[in-house]
Amino acid sequence: MRTARLMRWSRMSLVWLMLVLCAIVARAQVDTGTILGTVSDISGAVIPGATVTIIEQATSARTTVKSSADGRYIFTPLKIGSYSVEAGFTGFKKTTIQGVHLDIQQQALVNVVLQPGTVTQDVEVTEAPELLQTQNASVGQVIEEKTIEDLPLNGRDYTMLVLLTPGVTIPQQGARASNQFVANGARVAQNDYLLDGIDNNSNSVDYLDGKADVVKPPVDAIAEFKMMTSDFPAEFGRAGGAIVNATLKSGSNKLHGSVWEFFRNDALDAYNDYFTPNATQSAKPELRQNQFGGTVGWRIWKDKTFWFADYEGTKILNGSNYSGLTVPTAAENSSGFTNLQDLLGVNGTFNRTDLLGRSFENGQIFDPATTRSVTKGVVDPVTGLAATGTGYVREAFANNQIPAGRLDANAIKLLQLFPAPTVSGVVSNYNTVKVDSNNTNTADIRIDQHFREQD
Repeated sequence: MRTARLMRWSRMSLVWLMLVLCAIVARAQVDTGTILGTVSDISGAVIPGATVTIIEQATSARTTVKSSADGRYIFTPLKIGSYSVEAGFTGFKKTTIQGVHLDIQQQALVNVVLQPGTVTQDVEVTEAPELLQTQNASVGQVIEEKTIEDLPLNGRDYTMLVLLTPGVTIPQQGARASNQFVANGARVAQNDYLLDGIDNNSNSVDYLDGKADVVKPPVDAIAEFKMMTSDFPAEFGRAGGAIVNATLKSGSNKLHGSVWEFFRNDALDAYNDYFTPNATQSAKPELRQNQFGGTVGWRIWKDKTFWFADYEGTKILNGSNYSGLTVPTAAENSSGFTNLQDLLGVNGTFNRTDLLGRSFENGQIFDPATTRSVTKGVVDPVTGLAATGTGYVREAFANNQIPAGRLDANAIKLLQLFPAPTVSGVVSNYNTVKVDSNNTNTADIRIDQHFREQD
C-alpha cells in the first residue's frame, strides 16, 4: 500500500516537473531564433533524408537533423549568433554555408543546393545568402551589438535606441516619462519589456524616474535586442504598444570580456554665463558622475557549458543652484523675531489707508488682538475717528515691534532652524547649492548548456 502510494506520488511529481520545464522552455523561445530551409539538387528537386548540421561559431556546438520527405529542415530554438550550415547526401558533394548570422526572433531561411559528386568533396559558400524575413508579418527592427556599443547614449541606457525604429518617438510633453518612449501613438505603460525571454516589466511604472523595466543590464552586456511595434507573433502578449525583446551575451570557448569607466566632473565643465548671468562669480555646482563595470564570459566545459557575467556601478553626486530663496534677516533672528522693522517698505515705499482714514507704511504689522468692527459714519470709540466704510480695523504694532510675550516659544525654536542669509536684503536673500546623490549597482549572470544528441 505504502509502495503504491509512493509510486503514484513520484509519477505525479515527475509530471509536474516536466510541465514546469516545458513552460520554461516555451517561454524562453521568445529570445531565440530559427534556421530553416530546403535541401535540393541543382535541378530544384528536393532531397529527403539529407543530413543537415549547424555549428555555432562561438561554442563549436553541433546539432544534426535529417531533411523531411519534402526536403525541409528546421532548427529551433537557437541562440542568436553566427552559424554555419552543412548538408550532405549520398551521391552529392557536402555543401557548407558559412556566416549565417541569426538575430533575435528571426526565422532565417537558408536553402541548400547540393551538387553531384562524392561526399568526400566539399562545396563551401563563404558569403551567406541574403536573409529575408518572410516567415511572419511582425514589424520592427533589430538593434545589433555594434550599434548598441558604438552609438552615444546619455546615461548608457540601451532602451533609448528604440528611437531608431520607425513609428517610435519620445512621450508627449508632461508625460513624466523621460526615459521611456511611445510607439504608434500608444501609451508608455503599454510597452512590454523582455530580457532573455523573461518578463522584465515593473509592476508599477516609475513616472518620476522614467523607468518601466525591472532589470536594466549595462550596454556592454546586451548582445542585441529587437523592437517590435506591431503584428508580433502569438507567443507575445500583454503589450498594446511595443515590445523590447533583449538578450544578454553568452560565454564561449574563448575567454572574452571588457571593462569601462565613464565619468563627468565639474572641474572639466565651463562656466555658463549665457544661461546663468554672472556665473563666473559663484562656484559651479558639484558634479561627480562615475559609471564603471565589466563583463566576462568563458566556458565551464568545452563545447558544452558556458557562462557570462556582468556588473555596472553608477555613482552620481549632482549639485543644483537654488537662488532667490527668502530666510529671516539677522535683525529678526537676533531679536527673537520681535523686531520686524526690516519689513517696512520692503515691497515699495507707499502707504495704505484703513477704514478710519489712518495711513500706514507698506509692511506694517497689526495686532490681531485689537480687531474690531466699524460702521460707516459711526465714530470709533477707541480712536474717536469716524469710519469711512463698514468693516474691520486693527491697531498697529509701534515700529513693527512685537512684544516677546505675544510669541510662542516653540514657534521661535522652529524659526531659528532657518539658515542665515547669504546675501543682503529682506527677500531673495539666500542662495545655496544642494547636492543629490544617486548610487545604483546592477549585476547579471547567464549559464548556457548545449545538450548533445547522446545526452
